Amino acid sequence: MKRRLLIASGACALLPTARAHHGWSSFDQSRPLYIEGAAREVHWRNPHAELVLELPPTPTLPADLRQRALPAQSASVDGAALLANARLPSRKDKRWTVELAPLTRMQAWGVAPIKPNANVGVLGFTYAGEKGEPVLRAEYLFVDGKAYGLRSSPA
Repeated sequence: MKRRLLIASGACALLPTARAHHGWSSFDQSRPLYIEGAAREVHWRNPHAELVLELPPTPTLPADLRQRALPAQSASVDGAALLANARLPSRKDKRWTVELAPLTRMQAWGVAPIKPNANVGVLGFTYAGEKGEPVLRAEYLFVDGKAYGLRSSPA
């Protein structure tokens, strides 16, 4: 009996794990959030690249956030309105998982793989009411003084 259990456990360990993938509809797009912090984990993989950002003890909105130039995307995105309405999250989590774009889109924008500990800013959306895990779906990514639109390809 122990042998069967070990075989079954081993077989399960060999099965590929499935990850849920979701579109934009799960996120509250009426409330843009901005977070900035150090990239503590970087996962450059499909279905989309991900970061785990560690926020500073007292997060703040950058003074120049509303004036930042944003690149045009092929999708209709009102980046100026998103910047004007950006807020800090109300929840106090120090680490956030940031969902970026698929690798093909990251490449189309010319985003190099982000290095661990790099300072990264993200404008995006979380779940309605900020419920659930601290996850932010990136609309715009700010790295090394550059802004990248991630909803669609460059216009």
